[in-house]
Amino acid sequence: MSKPVKALITLALLAAFGAALFFSFRGHEQQRIEQQQTAELAAVAPLAGLIALDVEPFFNDPRVQKILAAQRLPVKVTRVGSRDMAAKVVAGSTPDFFFPSGVVAANQIVDAARQANIGNAQFSPFYTPMVIASWEPIAQILVANGLARPMQPKVYGVDMAKLTEAMLAKKRWKDFKGAAAYDVSRSVLVSTTDVRRSNSAAMYLALTSHALNGDVVTDRATAQQAARKLAELFKRQGYQENYVNGNFDDYVSIGIGKTPMAFIYENQLVSYALTKKGVAADMVLLYPQPTIINKVVFVATSERAKALGALLSANAELQGIAVEYGFRIADVDRFAQAVKPTGLAIEPRVSQVIDPPSAEIMTEMIDVVAKEMTQ
Repeated sequence: MSKPVKALITLALLAAFGAALFFSFRGHEQQRIEQQQTAELAAVAPLAGLIALDVEPFFNDPRVQKILAAQRLPVKVTRVGSRDMAAKVVAGSTPDFFFPSGVVAANQIVDAARQANIGNAQFSPFYTPMVIASWEPIAQILVANGLARPMQPKVYGVDMAKLTEAMLAKKRWKDFKGAAAYDVSRSVLVSTTDVRRSNSAAMYLALTSHALNGDVVTDRATAQQAARKLAELFKRQGYQENYVNGNFDDYVSIGIGKTPMAFIYENQLVSYALTKKGVAADMVLLYPQPTIINKVVFVATSERAKALGALLSANAELQGIAVEYGFRIADVDRFAQAVKPTGLAIEPRVSQVIDPPSAEIMTEMIDVVAKEMTQ
């Protein structure tokens, strides 16, 4: 074989090898690009979450959606009752995160995740104390009868043990001394939502059970006994709304005649005041002594959701938006300064606080009350 022919064959082989190497490299590069694109798409895919009604307006806020999108943590949320969330913890189809109202529901979710061998992390980006929305004449009557005390102008601390005792004794407003401003025959009761469905009403049951028992209820026998007595406080209210704003809407729209005292989340009235840029002159807050802090607990079940939980807890702009919806954050002064222009008086630092009973004890008490309400 002549040298020119050999050279041509060598060149052809080298060209073929080079072409094969080129296409192989291009194939690997294309595969790498596709893998990177897949990862990038996964990184911006919306995180699926189940949330309580309390935080739905927050997630619907365009400013929140913009911040989350910029952080590559967009969300797709579905509103679900807090007590129903634990049942949604299913291996293989669990949402990225849960955002229930209250530690009782959050603990149920965490327990269900543990049983399903699903890792999780918890964050508490914001919270709100349980309060009684009332009116200045009502507060003055309670003070005159030793059931409450002024804490500052238009802010009162109410003795839950004494108030619970008066309600169980079926006291009527006209029975109190100094009741000229509200001399009516209706029973002294705090209006709530439906305890069979609503977390805020469950917190009222937890608070009154503590007042009745003198401590947090920790055993089934005491839970059943307390619940049977306290069922009267729910039965005698008559019809109760089963959504969080039910009794609050009556408070702000109908007033003292329908709702002299409403058990609510503080953030409901704060949000109302911020939106309306003020409240009626005789609207006041009664802070139960002691009260329960309702944490809105973020439970993450994926790595990206953990990043979202950390962002909600630390991002100053997101924290500020939460304040606009009436929630308290770690920066107490920031919250107080935001509320001040509205004229709504609040207790800046809530110190007399108890924990609710365990999820099992709460379920026991709710079941007893629910049964009693049907009889």
